[in-house]
Amino acid sequence: VMVRMAQDFSLRYVLIDGQGNFGSIDNDPPAAMRYTEARLAEIAGEMLGDIDKNTVALVSNFDDSLKEPAVLPA
Repeated sequence: VMVRMAQDFSLRYVLIDGQGNFGSIDNDPPAAMRYTEARLAEIAGEMLGDIDKNTVALVSNFDDSLKEPAVLPA
């Protein structure tokens, strides 16, 4: 899923800023995970804009040390 969100030919608005080989429009496969890096694209920040307004339910993370949103508010 992350690879698709980094491909500018797959989505209108790219949500992931991918560094490395994330595949091509010619159906070339993406590189192994160790050869790629990713961060949220600027537009993805808009999806998190109302995260602090209690618009979605928060659930515990894997070790119950933090709360994380069950879904994104956008």
